[in-house]
Amino acid sequence: MSKINFLTLVVLLPLYTIAQTTKNDDIRKMLQTTNKDTVAWLHGGALTLGVNEGFLHNWSSGGELASMTANGIFNGHLDHLHHTSVWSNTLSLNYGLNYAYSTGFLPHKTDDRIDFTSKFGHKIDSSKYFYFTGLANFKSQFTKGYNYQLTNWDSASTSNFFSPAYVTAALGFEYRKGTNVSIFISPAASRMTFASRYYTRQSPQGQFGIPYGKTSVQEFGAYITGTNTWQIKKNTVLKSRVDLYSNYLAKDTKDSTGKVIKSDNPGNVYVFIDNLLTWKISKYFNVTTGLTLIYDNSIPYVKPAPTPVQPDSDPASNLGWVQIKQVFALGIEYKF
Repeated sequence: MSKINFLTLVVLLPLYTIAQTTKNDDIRKMLQTTNKDTVAWLHGGALTLGVNEGFLHNWSSGGELASMTANGIFNGHLDHLHHTSVWSNTLSLNYGLNYAYSTGFLPHKTDDRIDFTSKFGHKIDSSKYFYFTGLANFKSQFTKGYNYQLTNWDSASTSNFFSPAYVTAALGFEYRKGTNVSIFISPAASRMTFASRYYTRQSPQGQFGIPYGKTSVQEFGAYITGTNTWQIKKNTVLKSRVDLYSNYLAKDTKDSTGKVIKSDNPGNVYVFIDNLLTWKISKYFNVTTGLTLIYDNSIPYVKPAPTPVQPDSDPASNLGWVQIKQVFALGIEYKF
């Protein structure tokens, strides 16, 4: 190869690569909001790692002598478009730990989530936005959970990986507008809850909606899930998701002592609402805040008993059975 040809290749190859990358980015951006008939793989995601720490010495206002919180949030997706068919996969992973001097720097978990959804849909004839779709969803956690309000909290865990685990399989119809907007409705959805006997034997009523001493429970009902990605500003994105599930087979059960447990009924709908707001400060730093709300009639609320240290053991007790999780992270973001 001559020197001229070599120099030409060296100059043009990076330009060609940049052009191809720009073209792919443009296609991916277009497919976020349109249902174009094409063949393409789309992928993307973001990993945010954040650490907060504090230290006090002879501080007149008082406070925790030393503390640190570390958390990670990952959201990713992989989609395959093949003319009138779409296979989409989303994965959400959250984990957070808090360390404090007053607790001997024993880690206290503040966040723990595994949530994976896979959908395959085929466009209905003459329809631009509607698909006949099959869906599978899996929810669980990474590590053991504890009730830190108890004096001997580390003597027994309240949950673990796959305890509980929720698996939902459904067939239905989906309204889809690109990869940003999806509303899935299924009149025939199966939902399985799994847990170890170690946890379902901790109370006469069982745990997580699973009867005493059992390892699983099956439900069959109607399922609706919707997701939307809002581009509020150039550097601000809000991702929202709502899940609704009604169990056709809901009925009263009995605990291990023979006492009747009032079960939910089809009108007591399981509700899951998840919102994640990301504000990009710079190329590698962002602020992320999330709010998750859950209502599950099979998991009743019992106010913790007061202690000398915490006379008001739960200042949010008036919220009743609603489960709430709020997270905030300022940290490094890696996007792909």
